Amino acid sequence: MKIDRTDYQVSPGKTFKLSERQTKVKPFFKSKKHYHKRLDKGTEELSELQRLHYASNRYAILLVFQAMDAAGKDGAIRHVMSGVNPQGCQVFSFKQPSSEELEHDFLWRTTCRLPERGRIGIFNRSYYEEVLVVRVHPDLLHSQGLPEGIIADQAIWEERYQSIRDFEAHLYRNGTRIIKFFLHLSKDEQAERFRDRIDEPDKNWKFSEADVRERERWDDYMNAYEACLSATSTAQAPWYVVPADVKKNARLIVSQIIRDTMEDLGMSYPTVDKARVKELQAIRKEL
Repeated sequence: MKIDRTDYQVSPGKTFKLSERQTKVKPFFKSKKHYHKRLDKGTEELSELQRLHYASNRYAILLVFQAMDAAGKDGAIRHVMSGVNPQGCQVFSFKQPSSEELEHDFLWRTTCRLPERGRIGIFNRSYYEEVLVVRVHPDLLHSQGLPEGIIADQAIWEERYQSIRDFEAHLYRNGTRIIKFFLHLSKDEQAERFRDRIDEPDKNWKFSEADVRERERWDDYMNAYEACLSATSTAQAPWYVVPADVKKNARLIVSQIIRDTMEDLGMSYPTVDKARVKELQAIRKEL
């Protein structure tokens, strides 16, 4: 079964309801063996595309992953990107901002980590936290040293959406292609994964009581995500809502979307002129 990325894209400028998007869809694999076969094939294709991307050195690619806790961001990144040369790929996880980061605008800390041309950058959480976590917990704005007038302005979220759209449009105009994934997990599946983290000793380290406290704000987060995805999915930097209740399925979908986007770039390996070919042949004879 072919994976069509348009099935998961948030259409720019159209009304978007997260509740209308499924967290589980029909599997794209028939068995565990079939899953590994599809994933391995995708990994090989992505590895070749990454080599081509590095050699052509014309674009930068930024992958953004956002999700509720336990949705599988780390696993998706690890499995999908397992065949990519580490020299051409950079992964950054963004946690609570440091004191230095809070002295700058909300885009600063991620701007410093943008990928260079020829490389793939991965943001595990991102500048979108500033219109998600901070919107659910607006008291965090007071720790950012902003003027009171900005904090009190009800338009702050729309203004931040505008800043993000402008930022991503600027990156696009300068050769960065942005692919944004929201791993759409159901509340019931999250609870099951939390129980696994408690029941399995080797997963205890993953569990935090803070995760449970954030879970209590589930509806607030869904509203924040819905508003954010609606406001910031554009033709140049689209959002993809990936059903995440089945991890294997989510990984196959993410892998396909990345490959399709890279193939659309029409990249090619650099060519040399006739004089250089002649020079290389002369060198070859000396070997």
